[in-house]
Amino acid sequence: MSLDSPSAASSGSYMSEVAVQAPPPGLIALFFAFAKMSLAGFGGVLPFARRAIVEQHRWMSADEFNETFALCHFLPGPNIVNLSFVFGSRFRGLKGGLAAFLGLVGPPMVLVMGLAVLYAHFGDIPVLRRILAGISCAAVGLLVATVFRMMMPLLKRREVPPLVLMVAVFAGIGLARWPLQIVLLVAIPISLAVTFLMQKRASS
Repeated sequence: MSLDSPSAASSGSYMSEVAVQAPPPGLIALFFAFAKMSLAGFGGVLPFARRAIVEQHRWMSADEFNETFALCHFLPGPNIVNLSFVFGSRFRGLKGGLAAFLGLVGPPMVLVMGLAVLYAHFGDIPVLRRILAGISCAAVGLLVATVFRMMMPLLKRREVPPLVLMVAVFAGIGLARWPLQIVLLVAIPISLAVTFLMQKRASS
């Protein structure tokens, strides 16, 4: 098979995400990495966070990022904010969590305050409204692309129970419009039980 074939390119892209991880980041590296993510993340930071952490710096594997983000998704508060603190704390303790958190929320806060002043004066201009609509469409596209990339480790392993659970949660929240809290209260114990049984079967 040629190395230039699409399947080889896809395999190479996947292997780059599970390559040997880089050394743990320092406090300054954490701050500037999350500051860069937040300033680049118009419409959502998650796509840029995953790209920086998994692909660019290789501080986590794709599986580790999915597991950490899943934990943050179950905690109160914004998911990406939880991710910054959990990620920083994992490598540098409390100081690392604070450095990543301040990098994530500090620069955008200053920028948004300035934009709020400008929007108060020029928000009714039709051209500006069309620009904002275009940005929102691009943000949705980035989010959808990130979701598919986060699904790849599950699809690569071809394990049926996690895929069934993922589809069931999506159907419950996205299609049936069931309350998020109820779905999580049911899905979390099932997910833990499925994971325990799968690991037990693999070790036996």
